[in-house]
Amino acid sequence: MSGDTTGGTTADRTGVPDLAELERRAAERGPAYGEGAHIVCDNLVRIYKTDGIEVVALQGLDLLVDPGELVAIVGASGSGKSTLLNILSGLDVPTAGVARVAGSDLLTMAAKERLRFRRERVGFIWQQTDRNLLPYLTAAQNVELPMRFAGRPRRARATRAAELLGMLGVGDCAGRRPAELSGGQQQRIAIAVAVANEPQVVLADEPTGELDTATAAEVVGALRRVNRELGTTTVVVTHDAQVAERVDRTVGIRDGRTSSEVRRRDEADGTRVAEEYAVLDRAGRVQLPRAFTEALDLRDRVRLALESDHVGVWPDREETE
Repeated sequence: MSGDTTGGTTADRTGVPDLAELERRAAERGPAYGEGAHIVCDNLVRIYKTDGIEVVALQGLDLLVDPGELVAIVGASGSGKSTLLNILSGLDVPTAGVARVAGSDLLTMAAKERLRFRRERVGFIWQQTDRNLLPYLTAAQNVELPMRFAGRPRRARATRAAELLGMLGVGDCAGRRPAELSGGQQQRIAIAVAVANEPQVVLADEPTGELDTATAAEVVGALRRVNRELGTTTVVVTHDAQVAERVDRTVGIRDGRTSSEVRRRDEADGTRVAEEYAVLDRAGRVQLPRAFTEALDLRDRVRLALESDHVGVWPDREETE
C-alpha cells in the first residue's frame, strides 16, 4: 500500500489511517486505563443543582477495583462516598467522566439497560435493614424474589436460596419474616438477596451502621465469606473502623476525590501489616493528609525537590519568613 502520513499515521490515498499502524501505536501506549478492572472511575464528576445552587459532590474522582477485591470506602460526611456508591449501583447518573462497572458504561446507559444492570450485574445492601427485605415475605422468599424476576425455575431458586442462607449462617431463619429476626440476621439475609442472581459486584452502604459491635462483626464476616467463596467483587462504604480494618484495602475520599489508601497484608509469621499511601491521580495531583499539612503549616503552595528516589515537599519559604 502506498500512502502518505496523516497526523503522523500511515494512511492510504483515501486518507483512511492504516489499521495495522493504529493497532501498533495502541500497543506501544500500553493497556487502556482500568483494563481488566471490575470498577473504573476516571475523572468522575457529579454536580447537583438545588434551588439554583450547584453542589459538586464528586470533582474528578479516580478509582480502580480489581475483580475479586474487597474494598472499604471511608470519608467524612459530605465527602462524596455515598454519591459514588449510588453511581456505581446505577441509582444515580454521573455528570461527566468515566464510570464503568463489570464492563457497563454508566454514563451512556439507557433506562432499560440500567434496570437490567441493577438486577443482574450488581447487588446492593442498604444501611436500613427494613429497606433490604419485604416484610410480608419469609427470608427464603426474599432471597428467591430477585431470581424470580430473572426468570429462574422454581426448584433452582429454592436450592440456591437454601445454599446462600446456610453459607451465611442463617439457614434456620428461612421460614421467618423480617419482624421475627434480629438486625444482624436481617443484614445477613440481605447479603444473600444481593448475591442471589450471581452479580459480579456487590455494593454495601453502611451495612453495620445500625448494629452493635458483636453483630456488626458477624455481618462483616458474612461479606468476607461472600467475597472469598463466591469471588464477588465487594465495595463497602462505612464509618465503622472495625469494617475498614478487616479488609485488605481501604480507600479514603476527601472533597470529592480519592485521597488516600491503606493496604493490609498478612506476613509469614501471622502478623498483620498496614501501609498508608497518598493517591496520585492521573493528573499528577496528591492530597496530603490533613495532619501532615497542619503539622508543617502547608498552605497555598509548597516547594518541591526531585531526588533520586523521592520527592521532597517543604513549606513555602516566603510564607514562613
